[in-house]
Amino acid sequence: MRRLQVQGVHHITLMGADRRSSIDFWEGVLGMPFVFEQPNLDDPSEGHLYFDPGDGRLITVFTNEQRSYTNKRTPTDPGNVHHLAFAVSAVTFAQASERLDERGIRHSGIKDRGFMHSIYFTEPMGMLIELACYLFEPPRGCSHADVLMRAHHLRVQRGDGHIAQIHLADAIEALVLEQQPSLSDDRSPKDPY
Repeated sequence: MRRLQVQGVHHITLMGADRRSSIDFWEGVLGMPFVFEQPNLDDPSEGHLYFDPGDGRLITVFTNEQRSYTNKRTPTDPGNVHHLAFAVSAVTFAQASERLDERGIRHSGIKDRGFMHSIYFTEPMGMLIELACYLFEPPRGCSHADVLMRAHHLRVQRGDGHIAQIHLADAIEALVLEQQPSLSDDRSPKDPY
């Protein structure tokens, strides 16, 4: 038996309301360029809108002019999607509360997750949206997942209950030592003063 190895998210398709409110949210609130449109090939009475969330992958939305938006929270039963999280820069994240407030969009306020900051709100159809901002940059040649995996091992090894910035900093240092060579024989911490 062999795996079907995935290599990333290709796209995520959501059920939207009408075309205009879908464009107004995904492009007008979240800034995702509206890049492609065609009928839903499985149901020609619906539209199929495509948005670029910033990494060249796609968020797509099925629309129907007979559907109107509802801000009622989508189900969180087993098998349902709990939320979608999108990466934002630190400067955008710093303004997220204010920009949501000026639109009258209720939100959670800033949540500290140990390795990132988050803010949550619902899109017009009730899907919970998270804007997330990492508190670290991975070293050259490494991904955020590489740092998080190393930080996880350090956290567990130390008996700590949740990830904290010390785990991230130590993980980044360890990855740099492993991945980036040096002419020095001894790379241990020193006190030059």
